[in-house]
Amino acid sequence: MSTLPRRLGAEALGTALLLAIVIGSGIMAERLSGGNIAVALLANTAATVGGLYVLIEVFGPVSGAHFNPAVSAAMAWRGDLAAAWLLPYVLAQLVGAMAGAWLAHAMFDLPVLQWSTKVRTGHGQWLAEAVATAGLLLVILRAGTGKAPSLVAAYIGAAYWFTASTSFANPAAAFGRMWSDTFAGIAPGSVPGFVVAQCAGAVLGIGLDRLLGHPTPAPLSGNP
Repeated sequence: MSTLPRRLGAEALGTALLLAIVIGSGIMAERLSGGNIAVALLANTAATVGGLYVLIEVFGPVSGAHFNPAVSAAMAWRGDLAAAWLLPYVLAQLVGAMAGAWLAHAMFDLPVLQWSTKVRTGHGQWLAEAVATAGLLLVILRAGTGKAPSLVAAYIGAAYWFTASTSFANPAAAFGRMWSDTFAGIAPGSVPGFVVAQCAGAVLGIGLDRLLGHPTPAPLSGNP
């Protein structure tokens, strides 16, 4: 198999598994939490953090483990991803996200095809998505060698709680979650606002990375 099909397969499969983790853990958490939304969100967060770390470790050596159009666009802008591969990467991620939602439904004996009715909108949520995505891009772009899986997973886990939107930070995740009328879903009409905010956040994250410059070692003593 040539390089591009292998990479696209990894992106589609990895994104599908990520959405299955996010949506499936949300379904399980809602069923077991007895109506306690905080407990459900905590369980959803823990599953996402662990799953995201594993998926990045597994698929990173194959495709870079982007699972996110905003990340792929940033990598293409930096020259780490061929520009001609950006659109195929995004399409693979979108298809994978939709398949992941369907997989989660099938595992929990829910109707596979459904639309979310969970409205997520408003300036606070859009700002939260911009902040979440900017932070994610900043973490990815500045992570040291081998540190991205743990740093990205930890950041997303924290952002589930410090952002009003519970940190989608991913246009593919927003697209996939609109196919699920469950705890993790988002109504289709709310998706465009999220995607615009995420794109703006990605640009901000790239700009902050450039502003900060290349990391330099800290001095060993108190003298500069």
